[in-house]
Formats: sequence, C-alpha cells, structure tokens
Amino acid sequence: MESLYVLGWDAFFAAGHDPAMGAPARVCTAHRDLFDLQTAEGQARACLPGHWRVQTRDPTDLPAVGDWVTFTRPPGGDLARITGVLPRRSVFVRRAAGERHEAQVVAANVDTVFLVSGLDGDLNVRRLHRYLAQLHDSGAQPVLVLNKADSPVDAEGGLLALGDLAARWPVRAMSALHGMGVEALAPWLMPGRTIALVGSSGVGKSTLANRLLGEARQETGGVREHDARGKHTTTRRELFALPGGALLLDTPGMRSLGLWDAEQGVDAVFDDVGALARQCRFRDCRHDGEPGCAIAAALAEGTLDEARVEEWDHLRREAAFEARKQDPALMAAERRKWKARSKSVRRMYKE
Repeated sequence: MESLYVLGWDAFFAAGHDPAMGAPARVCTAHRDLFDLQTAEGQARACLPGHWRVQTRDPTDLPAVGDWVTFTRPPGGDLARITGVLPRRSVFVRRAAGERHEAQVVAANVDTVFLVSGLDGDLNVRRLHRYLAQLHDSGAQPVLVLNKADSPVDAEGGLLALGDLAARWPVRAMSALHGMGVEALAPWLMPGRTIALVGSSGVGKSTLANRLLGEARQETGGVREHDARGKHTTTRRELFALPGGALLLDTPGMRSLGLWDAEQGVDAVFDDVGALARQCRFRDCRHDGEPGCAIAAALAEGTLDEARVEEWDHLRREAAFEARKQDPALMAAERRKWKARSKSVRRMYKE
C-alpha cells in the first residue's frame, strides 16, 4: 500500500476502504465505461459493469477522474472490474452542458483548484465569481492563477479589476509560456497533493500543465485576436504525476459553467450583498422598490455598486431555479406562488 501514498492515498481514504470489495486504485482517465487506473502494482485498464450505470440515478455516483475506487481482476482476464467508489474528500461539480438537467463531476478528490484566467484581454471577473460560487462547497481551495502576465495588455490593470477577490483568495500572476512566476505556485505543489486546472478555453491551462510537467504532454493552441478566446485543446480529464510529487488533474476548457447546488456559494461570494438582504424589512423582499429594502438604501447612499447587486441577483436566481428543478416539491411550491400572484393581479385589474 505504500506506493499508493504518492497518488494521494491517506488515512481518510483508508478509513473508507473495504478490503472485501477489492484492491484500491485511483482513476487517471475515463472513457465512458472504460477507466485507466493507477494501482499499487502499476497501471490497469478497468471496466464498469453495465448494470451499475443503468441502476445509478445520480450520475455523480459514477467513477470520475481523481476518484479512489476498488477493483477486482478476474482470473485470466486482462480487464479489471470496478466494484465501488470510495467516499470523496472533495468534489467539484457543474450542471452538465446541453439540455440534460443533471450534475457532472469536473474533478474529484483535489486539494487545490487553480482557477486559470488570461491577462491578455480575457480576464472576466463575472466568470470568476461564477466559478468561485460553484467551488465554495467543493472542499477544495481555490487559487486564482492569472496567466499571460507577459501580455502587452495592462496586467496591473487586470489585477486591480479583481477588486475584493484579491483580498479573499490567493492570487498569482505568471506566464506559463515563458516560465515567469510559475515558482509562486510551489506552496500548493507538495508531494501527494492533488491540484486541478480549470478555466475557460484559451487561458493557457495546457501550457501551464506542460510547464509543471516539464515536457510537452498536452496539446496547446492559440486564441482569436478579436476576443482572446481559444478552442479546446484538452479534450478529456486526465491525472498526471508531477516531477516534484504532486498530482495534476487537467480538465478541458469550459465555454460556460452551469451552476449546480450553488446557492450557499453565491451568498459566500457576495457576502456583503447577502448581509444587506437579511436586513430588509420583509423576508421575501425582491429588492425592487419594496419599502424597507436595505439594498435599495445602500444603493441610494452609494455604498454598494449597482452592477454587483445585479450580478448577485442574477446568480442567486439562477441557483434558485436550478434548485427548484432538482426538487419537485420546491418546483410545485414555486408554481403555486406564481399562480397566487397571477390571481391577485387579475383580481386587482378586475376591481
């Protein structure tokens, strides 16, 4: 078991391991029902029994890259079988892309998430707010990595644009392409620790991964000049061992990040606005002209930024809408509320 410690194995995962289920291994890549595992004896290819996917209602219960699993190897067979997923210490999820209303695991069992943005014109503070809200309950520590600090765009202005984010979360500016400032990431790259790279396409995650790996393992690409946005060069999640002993989980760039179970995260990122909302006279204040609205008072006094309130309200409504879709009882209650309001409006006009 000692060889598993270099993969991040510790007392937490040992406590959740049932030897009767099989030997432990860590998922390095996933190809739908086939998984590449790193075991105490080396690499192994494993399958997921067909009945498992059919019987699993919550897709986040399926193995994901970064997970610790148990597996068995049938006598004479080259393909191992996954028999269970160990409890996760952390998990970063999002709403799956497309029309499906379900959660998708982005990274499992990571200690730190490097949230990468570019200083080449693609620094979007609203996007960072969204990521931080979703990361709040993940169990992983976010670190804001501002890549492309060698860009002709004003990097200092980009840092100033972060506002209070720089005071609340660690921020490191660097250039992965030229290796400038990469050493500032060392405190999080300790042996046995797992770091995930997340962010939009074109921010330089693959370039940073190659820099940390010390070799060109991940394909890199350019960005469009007019908006500094890039295309996907990383097409799958993959767990790598870094030369210094840390583990790196690289993820494909995301065009968008759909919120999932993020209401508390939104409140945490916009804690100043939320604190004011709790001071409103009415518990269900919509902050749209109601008397005794503390947010309206702060806006009138100039102590609160209107754009920040609009963003908080947008993310709060999106998170609440997703929560209602997950909970049929909440959705039914919402329908009853709007039905009652519609009746009230019709009655008012009739009178």
